[in-house]
Amino acid sequence: MVHITRIEHFNAAHKLFNPSWSKEENEAVFGRCANENWHGHNFELHVTIVGNPNPDTGFVFDVKKLSVIINKYVIDKLDHKNLNLDVDFMQGKLCSIENLIIGIWNQLAPQLPAETTLYALKLYETPRIYVEYFGK
Repeated sequence: MVHITRIEHFNAAHKLFNPSWSKEENEAVFGRCANENWHGHNFELHVTIVGNPNPDTGFVFDVKKLSVIINKYVIDKLDHKNLNLDVDFMQGKLCSIENLIIGIWNQLAPQLPAETTLYALKLYETPRIYVEYFGK
């Protein structure tokens, strides 16, 4: 089995805010990330798939086609959006990077062809903060 990774980028705004808490509790836990006027990030998404190279192409999967799938089902829904307000799969969830990567997995995994498997996602929120997710 071979692992191959495609990297995509998106920009988005969000805030960390638990609606069942007071403004003071949110600020104590989330600090500036609870800013009522939102804040944004330049996200970097690493999508790793696994499979066996096709004997005719040598590819696990054509990475240009993988990019099209990632953009259609993930990036187009997230790029230049407010994650709390504009993204259907984040509705009703605290908009942490941890919840976001699970939402991205759930959007992407069903779209991949049968000959590949989604192995891992890595999502950078900043150059020093990222999460990795390997599915359920």
